[in-house]
Amino acid sequence: MKLNIQNETSRLRAVILGTAESIGAMPSLDQAYDPKSILHIKAGTYPIESDMQKEMDAVAEVLEKYDVKVYRPEVIKDYNQIFSRDIAFVIEDKFIKANILPDREREYDAIQHVLNTIDKDNIITLPEECHVEGGDVMPWNDYIFVGTYSGDDYPDYITARTNMDAVIALQELFPHKTVKSFELRKSNTDAKENALHLDCCFQPIGSDKAILHKNGFLNEKEYNWLLNFFGKENVFEITKEEMYNMNSNVFSIAEDVVISERNFTRLNTWLREHGITVEEVPYAEIAKQEGLLRCSTLPLIRD
Repeated sequence: MKLNIQNETSRLRAVILGTAESIGAMPSLDQAYDPKSILHIKAGTYPIESDMQKEMDAVAEVLEKYDVKVYRPEVIKDYNQIFSRDIAFVIEDKFIKANILPDREREYDAIQHVLNTIDKDNIITLPEECHVEGGDVMPWNDYIFVGTYSGDDYPDYITARTNMDAVIALQELFPHKTVKSFELRKSNTDAKENALHLDCCFQPIGSDKAILHKNGFLNEKEYNWLLNFFGKENVFEITKEEMYNMNSNVFSIAEDVVISERNFTRLNTWLREHGITVEEVPYAEIAKQEGLLRCSTLPLIRD
């Protein structure tokens, strides 16, 4: 397979979509990776497998409707494999393994059948000190946008997933691109004050538009840089509640086609007003784990 990812919105041809099959029992509080999951575990509203399977099936149907080649991980019994974006990402023709939380290593092993189709020289494993997850990495033509956290208390946050070592490593891998990092707001306890990944508070749309949430960024200057880069008139600013519900975590099949959650009424209306076809799917149950459509897709080829 010849990989090709230059940005977030060019016409999608091949993707790895996670799976909700055999995700196992509800995690205990000390097994949860994010504050939103913890909230739903405590409330007794944590999503059940059959509901999440239906949601992922709806996404697979949309992808197949647009003739996208869909790969799925091999199913590991009693194991959560929904969020394929966490485990790896593609920039240009390079497949980069994320240095994920150690107990998620098996998720990467479950896509070996896909890796076997890729030139081994194009599969990159970053040095051990580089912490990175795909939700923090956004190729955007001449840029690579990266969400990070560089505070001294980084080790204290289960929600801090990408460090500055990874930012430096990406710049070395892609010296012809500008790697632009953004400090994200982190919280282990309050999901409304936590940008787990960059795609939880920002995502490019179309050829020149973006979804953005100001409070997801620790530094207002970095938020303003994005606002100016896309132009205020091209930015859809989401509220704290909309960020909590993952409105920025939609997924582009093309510049003019976006898969979005069916309850994102304000966003979906704005997208349509800007000439974008919105393929609505149910995804509110999966969203309870602080991830949505971008989190559960790993694009391999875009035109």
